Parts: sequence; C-alpha cells; structure tokens
Amino acid sequence: MKMRPLLTSAALAALAVPAAADMDAARALIEQYSQLPTFEAPGEPFDAQACMADKKMFVIPLTNANPFNVAIGEGMAQAAEMVGFELRNWETQLDPTQWVQGINTAMAEGFDLIDFQGGLPPELVAPQIAEAREAGLKVTATHNWDATTQEVPDFMDGAANTDYVMFGEIIAAWAMVQTDGNVNALVLGPDEITPTAPIRDAILGYLEDNCPDCTARYINVPFNDWATKGQSEVQNALLADPSINYVLPVYDSMAQFIAPAIQIAGSDAKIVSYNGTPFVLDMMREGDIVEMVAGESLGWVGMAGVDANMRLLCGLPPVDTLNTPAYIFTDENVETAGVPATYDDGYGDSHIPGFRKLWGLE
Repeated sequence: MKMRPLLTSAALAALAVPAAADMDAARALIEQYSQLPTFEAPGEPFDAQACMADKKMFVIPLTNANPFNVAIGEGMAQAAEMVGFELRNWETQLDPTQWVQGINTAMAEGFDLIDFQGGLPPELVAPQIAEAREAGLKVTATHNWDATTQEVPDFMDGAANTDYVMFGEIIAAWAMVQTDGNVNALVLGPDEITPTAPIRDAILGYLEDNCPDCTARYINVPFNDWATKGQSEVQNALLADPSINYVLPVYDSMAQFIAPAIQIAGSDAKIVSYNGTPFVLDMMREGDIVEMVAGESLGWVGMAGVDANMRLLCGLPPVDTLNTPAYIFTDENVETAGVPATYDDGYGDSHIPGFRKLWGLE
C-alpha cells in the first residue's frame, strides 16, 4: 500500500491559516465600473430604415408598475422613432392574463415580433408563444436572462441578454472593499423574477470565493410582498444580529422599504444594490443609507434591445447580449444623474450617436 507523505510543520501551519480576501481584485472591479461608459457596437452596421420599412414590434413588459420596465420601454420607443417604424408598448400589471392578452393583440393586429421585456418569465405563457410563432411572429426577450449562466428556452426565437453576474459581483466587491473583507450581509430578492437568480448567486458566490471572513444569508421576498415582508424581514434580522453591516437587495427599488427598517432597528448598515432607479439615487443624494448603486442607462438598454430585434427581423447575424455597460453611482457622482435623478442622466450619451451611425441614420 502506498503511504501518503507526512506534512511538515510549515505545511500544517499554512493549512491552518485561512486564505486572505482578494481585495486587489475587488478594488480593480470597482475601479473598472467607476469609469464613464463608452459605446461599443454590438454588431455590424446595417440599413435599419430599409429593412424595417414594413415591420412593427410589440413589447410586453413584466409590469408597468415598475418604473424600470417603463424606462426600458421608453428607450425602445425612442429607437423606433429614430428608425421610423411602429412599436407598441403593452400595459401590464404583473398579471399573466394581461401578458396573454398582449400576445393575442399582437397576432390580431399583424405585428411581426413580440418582445418580452425586463424579467417577464416566458415559460408562463409558452403555449401562447407557440401560437404566435405558428402565426409567423418572432418572439424574443430583452433584459431577461443572464448572458452567461442562463439558457434561452428553445421555444423562443432569440433574446438580448444582460450580464447580471457582473452586477452581482460589483455589489459584493464593493461591500468587501468598504469593510476590508469583513462583510456580514443580508441579501434579498424576489425569486419569481427571472434575473434574480444570477444576481443573487453572483453576490453570494463572489463573497464565498473571494472573502473567507465574509458572511451572507439570503431571504426571498416576492415582488408583491416588498412593502410588508421586505421591511419586517430586514428589521427582524438587524435586531437579531446588530453586526450586519450591509443589506444587499438584488433590485434597488426595494430600498424604499429597507431604509425604514434600518432606521427603526437603529442599525448602521448600508444599502448597496443594482438598477439605478431614480428615486433610489435621490435617496443616496439626500441621505446616507444608500451607499452605492450599480446602474445602466435604460434608454441605452431599450435601444440595444431594439437593435437585436431588428437584426432578427432583417435576417442578420444575431446579437444575444446587450452592450450596455455598468456604471457605479456614489454620493461623489450621484448629482450627475440629475436633480431629481433620471434613468439616463449620468451615463453620458455616447450610445445615441453610436446607434444612429450603426443603423445608417447619418
């Protein structure tokens, strides 16, 4: 029998010392996304007006109750106006029956493409999607799945995906840097929304892989329970464990319910999140509980989604990843987002001339 070699005292000592947090990598990540975004074309230029002359798009968002979805829809409408084709944004309130009504309307009114926008789970309307495709419509999604960890279902014609993992890693890296590798975080998100999983897993995974002295736990808070369960869960957690130093909601709109819980608990915990929702940026500018938000221009997202859809309708090579870069807002630069903040200010406007040139409009 082959004997394993004995470990030396030096080797045993090395095993006994936990690995240090990778602070250099975390700082580099923060530095990278603290730079003003620049436009990178997602594909080759094409004559958008010529190929879209007789085509029209129908957009069904997750819910118009979320300003995030509304802002992406506005960006998509702006792109359609620039190119000169019909685009309709359907009204929904997180109700699958309304999504079905939208699909039926798109078929009845002769639209060429249906886009499920901003987190709508298409599997809930898969039979209706099949009917639409049989009727000749293309069915896609914008800003729904993660570009690297989630598969687009076979019953879809395509999707313009987001690097949600990147945003989760930015959130985790920020907390690491601010605490010098001693994060004790509460992570929250609504499991029923498609992008939650990759962001949640990226936050937890980054801390686990890069920060041996960091701890984090996750609480599922469904979208419709944010105002009730969100506040109570955070308040109870902070009272039970006053050492929690960060509350990391997957979506920053949850901050309106989390901030009161932090105040009532008398905690010094800070909020760090993803999206760039204007009222949350205003909270950052006016207070000190929201410390950092990693956002992206939603007008840019909308234009990029339309770009991918046009390429699909025009028979061009597909684009399956949105080219919308992340940007970090803190109290040092949040005023660039506007006073009051908007979904597009603060990111620069390189995407507008970028897309105009890409689509042959100048």
